[in-house]
Amino acid sequence: MSHSLAVVVGNPKPASRTLDVARHVAHAAAVSIGLDPEDAITIDLATVAGELFDPDSSTTAELLGEVSAAPLLIVASPTYKGTYSGLLKVFLDRLPHRGLEGRVGVPVMVGATPSHSLAVDVHLRPLLVELGASVPSRGVYITEGDLGGVADLAAEWASHAGPLLGSSLATLAPA
Repeated sequence: MSHSLAVVVGNPKPASRTLDVARHVAHAAAVSIGLDPEDAITIDLATVAGELFDPDSSTTAELLGEVSAAPLLIVASPTYKGTYSGLLKVFLDRLPHRGLEGRVGVPVMVGATPSHSLAVDVHLRPLLVELGASVPSRGVYITEGDLGGVADLAAEWASHAGPLLGSSLATLAPA
């Protein structure tokens, strides 16, 4: 079944704070552009980590298919050593060349301090673009200190990013 929104979280800890942040961003993005926030698939990569290195994994193939089919992607990672997690990279490396062509991506990162806030746009955004996704807005970077207000921060981000996301989705939609 194809969803209008896919949330991919590359935190090696299941049910992480990164997952919570990604869900808030996904909800805010969906509402801002008129998508049903319930029509989403959430992929917590920590729960399938053992499958990602198995080239014959039907679970991984199915998840990659879901991601490739969703028009809007929220891709989230904790900040590790100033960039995204290896777990997320392993999953995204399984996509074919330009495997996100025609999709709109939103990079999201969670970090301990603001000192790595550029990582979301300097590292994660280019990865999504390399895979073919359109990334029309700035990414979302949330510090651990801001986790208590993540719903408001996501809504504020979506108020600015929503028109860009909606316009890109309309442009990329099949005729």
